Amino acid sequence: MPKHLLHISDYNADEIWEILDLAKKLKIKFRNKDNYKPFQDRSLAMIFAKPSARTRISFETGFEWMGGHALFLGPNDIGIGKREAIKDISRLLSRYNDIIMARLFDHDHVLELAKYSEIPVINGLTDYNHPCQIMADILTVWEHRGNLDDVKICYMGDGNNIVHSWLQLATRFQMHFICCGPKGYEPDKKTVKMVEDSGMSSYELSHEPSTAVRNADVIYTDVWASMGQKEEVEEREKIFAPYQVNESLLNNARKDTLFMHCLPAERGREVTDSVMESNNSIVFDQAENRMHAQNAIMLYLTGKAY
Repeated sequence: MPKHLLHISDYNADEIWEILDLAKKLKIKFRNKDNYKPFQDRSLAMIFAKPSARTRISFETGFEWMGGHALFLGPNDIGIGKREAIKDISRLLSRYNDIIMARLFDHDHVLELAKYSEIPVINGLTDYNHPCQIMADILTVWEHRGNLDDVKICYMGDGNNIVHSWLQLATRFQMHFICCGPKGYEPDKKTVKMVEDSGMSSYELSHEPSTAVRNADVIYTDVWASMGQKEEVEEREKIFAPYQVNESLLNNARKDTLFMHCLPAERGREVTDSVMESNNSIVFDQAENRMHAQNAIMLYLTGKAY
């Protein structure tokens, strides 16, 4: 059975650390423009039901830097769950390619891809979770803090797929995770229960932004309306307005609190331009680390990690 990356919680802490250590080494190689070709004559099939700049650029650039060929398959190329059975697509790509990366809406679709695949499947995002993003995030926090001891993460906004992957990470790494947002937009209860059952981390639900960010190591936010929710933009903008990350909110946090956003950011909505451009912001370090974390994941899953 091939290894897959479908959820952060599929791996234990030692395995996650192994991937993070590898990502750091690969980052140095990439910046030094080393000739490093572990995927020479190998191919990556990238399935996109949802468009994304960072996911495509980071996977394609990273895989080709490592010597391979990345194949983009958009919604018009593969109608996941529509034009052709998912298990048929999975089996077909397994005959042609060496890795599958899928960025989809329905989480069950990526699970089915993995079930029938003979090659590693990487979850590039679903409506339920986003493990690649959180691997990049925790790598970035580690780089900036020097350690992950007693880290306090305050997420501001909708309890979405980003939150679910952070919560899954909280079952493996000790942290205090706060989800601060309006009532009715809380994260999945089963995922919250995973944290509680693990006994590894503490989880807090808050509706008071100024209180939630006190002593936070990281303030994190995301767009208020994701793909598939754009018809709710006006309604959500009113509901989430008190949870905007702005200078006033940062004044309630420590001076060295880090600000993170998975991008794309809608400046002036969930975060102000001044916060995005502030010394607290590590958003573009975070975005860069998508590629390095994903490169490490691909090497780890294929057994090519040195």
